[in-house]
Amino acid sequence: MPWPRVAIDQPDRNNAVGALAAIQRLEAAGVPAIWTVTGGRTIDALTVYAAAAVRSERIILGTGIIPTYPRHPFVTAQQTLAVHQLAPGRIRLGLGPSHRPIIEGSLGIPMERPLAHLREYVTIVRGLLWDGQIDFQGEFFRVRQRLPETAPVPIYTSALRPKAFQLAGEIADGVISWMCPPSYIHERAVPALENGARAAGRTRRPRLVVQVPVVMTTDVAVMREKARPVVGLYGRMPFYAQMFETAGFPLENGTPSDALLDHLVVWGDRDTVGERLAQLLEGGIDELLTMLIPVADHLAEEAELAAVLAALDRRFGWSG
Repeated sequence: MPWPRVAIDQPDRNNAVGALAAIQRLEAAGVPAIWTVTGGRTIDALTVYAAAAVRSERIILGTGIIPTYPRHPFVTAQQTLAVHQLAPGRIRLGLGPSHRPIIEGSLGIPMERPLAHLREYVTIVRGLLWDGQIDFQGEFFRVRQRLPETAPVPIYTSALRPKAFQLAGEIADGVISWMCPPSYIHERAVPALENGARAAGRTRRPRLVVQVPVVMTTDVAVMREKARPVVGLYGRMPFYAQMFETAGFPLENGTPSDALLDHLVVWGDRDTVGERLAQLLEGGIDELLTMLIPVADHLAEEAELAAVLAALDRRFGWSG
């Protein structure tokens, strides 16, 4: 199946019935792909996707991301195979270590050497899905197991800082950024991704998915009012705070600055949002993962954004 250039963050992460309805609604609106977060207080994406697989026809279903520490890689591979069997070619598996406040602070799981852990995890999942079996002895895992059949599902990894982008360049089919300013993507992320690919002897870098917050308003003050607490929530986690500082937008007493919001968030009327997203695609980003920050009427604003994404899909077409 060809690759979409635009996607949307699945809006209902807390209720399976609502999530399924949203997936069907977005497919009907012409949105080519969604990514759904798993972790924290959210419901499980792969479980919802098993239901969505038989209630949808075209929309690509991506996990963005499944935290690796709470779930054994064999279990992840089993679940992914099941969804792939229900919706062949429509599942994309996003994996990542998550963050220390969640893994250690909330779940009580030691989070040691997260990138080394992620490397082993991806190796095991890829062996199981792509080859149907794995015999692996590592620092974190010892797995000798097989699956009933293969499923060549693309594996994406999350990345926030250069070392994570470099690892993705070595081992992943794609990489998912989150809350990263465009300047940071081009100046820090892409070079690290390309360096990783070269180090692994790969002829091209993995596919780059960049998450973009969107506010459907023409009022800059409203955009800042709505976006600041959302961006600030991520800024409470050390990895994000460090990334913002490296990007040249340090938090001000833990609060995102106007400069950061103006650079990070896409906002405006439907035409303006569409053109700003198109400019990002034309700048070398492979896929945009839009996250709607509601202003007043979530469903109406979602419908506006969905129309923008459907138009961009028709404009750019699906290409590898």
